[in-house]
Amino acid sequence: MTKRFFSTLCLALLATVTTIWIVACQPNTAPTTNSTSPTSAATSTATTTSSGGGGVKDTLRLGALLPITGDLSSIGAPMIKSIDFLVETVNKCGGVLGKPITYIKEDDRTDPPAGAEAMTKLVKVDNVGAVVGSFASSVSTAALAISVPNKVLQISPGSTSPVFTERAKKGEFNGYWYRTAPPDTYQALALANLAYKKGARKVATLVINNDYGVGFEKSFVAAFEKLGGTIVNKNKPTRYDPKATTFEAEAKGAFGSKPDAVAAILYPDSGGAVIKAAFEQGLTKDVKILLTDGVKTEDFPKLIGNTPEGKLILAGAIGTVPGADGKSLDTFTKAFKEKTGQDLGAFVPHSYDAAALIAIAAEAAKDGTGEGIKSKIREVANAPGQEVSDVCEAIKLVKDGKDIDYQGASGNVDLDEYGDVKGSYDVWEVQPDGKIKVIDRVSP
Repeated sequence: MTKRFFSTLCLALLATVTTIWIVACQPNTAPTTNSTSPTSAATSTATTTSSGGGGVKDTLRLGALLPITGDLSSIGAPMIKSIDFLVETVNKCGGVLGKPITYIKEDDRTDPPAGAEAMTKLVKVDNVGAVVGSFASSVSTAALAISVPNKVLQISPGSTSPVFTERAKKGEFNGYWYRTAPPDTYQALALANLAYKKGARKVATLVINNDYGVGFEKSFVAAFEKLGGTIVNKNKPTRYDPKATTFEAEAKGAFGSKPDAVAAILYPDSGGAVIKAAFEQGLTKDVKILLTDGVKTEDFPKLIGNTPEGKLILAGAIGTVPGADGKSLDTFTKAFKEKTGQDLGAFVPHSYDAAALIAIAAEAAKDGTGEGIKSKIREVANAPGQEVSDVCEAIKLVKDGKDIDYQGASGNVDLDEYGDVKGSYDVWEVQPDGKIKVIDRVSP
């Protein structure tokens, strides 16, 4: 057997062992099964070599780990396009460290084992210094167990579980974890305020059984009770397994107590099946459905379907999503539309800003390693410094030794010591034709 064969075999065994360990340690995560290796795409002529991870000093090797397929793919695919757009933009204006960004993207399939396997490849084979990802909090949890020990910086545009803040406060990430979307401790407050404002006083919770769902649920319950409301299923919370095939019991657990509203923290495919099961049991009548960022896609109402009268089951449902209000939002929106032909989806500006911060920090550090990027990322994201929203201008300024305060498309992206940002939230509503319309904005 050849030396190359043994190298490939060792890598495969490493990915498998890591995946098994990650799954065993997942908190509040439904059982999952092993997956085959995700496909990847690299945008570079640079040679990819096996290494111990952590990136290389003279080149920015950037990874993306997002759901191109799986339960969150309808939201994840546009997020990938925004990173594609950032890399193309930066490479056209001279790249980072005098070279084009080497860009490798992986599909995590909205699945923790697949995400762990993909992160292992990004770290051990592709030798990236930083990764934008993941979206699902459970996948980011799996990936962090690989990225942090290998000194690879990970910045998520959408993993919003409060668990990450708690772990960062304990020093578990050593500064290698950030996110450009605010944690659900804030969104839960915003959703609780929205529910109370709409007249709901008795609310049931229905959540996906993983870090995202359970973390959001706990924050929402505390916030809603503080407002004076009652959680009718608090003593027996309804948490569904996304791998299940039937959801009648979960639907009855959330809707059966005749609440004023149900706060549904879902992923699209599996969550849609729960809502549909509740409708088929006649449980959704006169119950307001409150949704969140995980299902803000026009595919979601279509997935649930219509009433016998031909009306959308989900028409009138309202939800919250981290809003985008950055100084460069209008410019980015126009440029993204011209490039892709698509309007902005949820977390698209946050994905662009995550990749932008990595590129600017690498240039500021004159170092493409995770350690180098980590040393400068908060410095380029936060005041003091010259406010700048154009990424190419930002790279030029830091290359010249200037202090900057990057103002993103998603917001000011000020990163605190735990890797978090703050933000406001858009209120969106499912229209009778299935379109999603932003109708208001709420703050925590």
